Amino acid sequence: MSYPPYQPQPPAYGPQPPAYGPPPPMYAPPPPSPALAPAMRVDAIQGTPFGVAYPAVPTSPSGPSIGSLVAGIASILVALFAMCLGFTGSSEGWGLAAAGAFTVLGIFLGAGAAGLGLAGTRQIRRAAGSGRTVSGRGMAITGIVLGCVGGGLAMVVVLLTFLMS
Repeated sequence: MSYPPYQPQPPAYGPQPPAYGPPPPMYAPPPPSPALAPAMRVDAIQGTPFGVAYPAVPTSPSGPSIGSLVAGIASILVALFAMCLGFTGSSEGWGLAAAGAFTVLGIFLGAGAAGLGLAGTRQIRRAAGSGRTVSGRGMAITGIVLGCVGGGLAMVVVLLTFLMS
């Protein structure tokens, strides 16, 4: 039994696509390292070529200060919402009840903002003496002011709504 000689066949779908370059690496190169901050202070250890470095620690915002600012803004928004409910609903008779409900919320938010602001300023003052770096005094004071304004505005709204009904 004899077989015919092998003859190469042309490709069935036309010419082959060109060969591409080598496959990409399976891992990404490491990112460049961030620049290290210089140490705040380096104390030499006597009798040795070594030293103790005290690094610069970035400040972190005070949590109660942030909470005070958020609660102060919320107390003003709730007081303005109570004003809208109280003045538009006074002719139907439900304005005083709705304004009263939101006034209580506005007063609680204002008192919470003032309390958190005082706690934040106390935390910042104590941290300054212990060597920790805590910031946010401006946020705490702003939260105290906004909380007092929001609570006062809520009280004025309920008084005006009561007088109008």
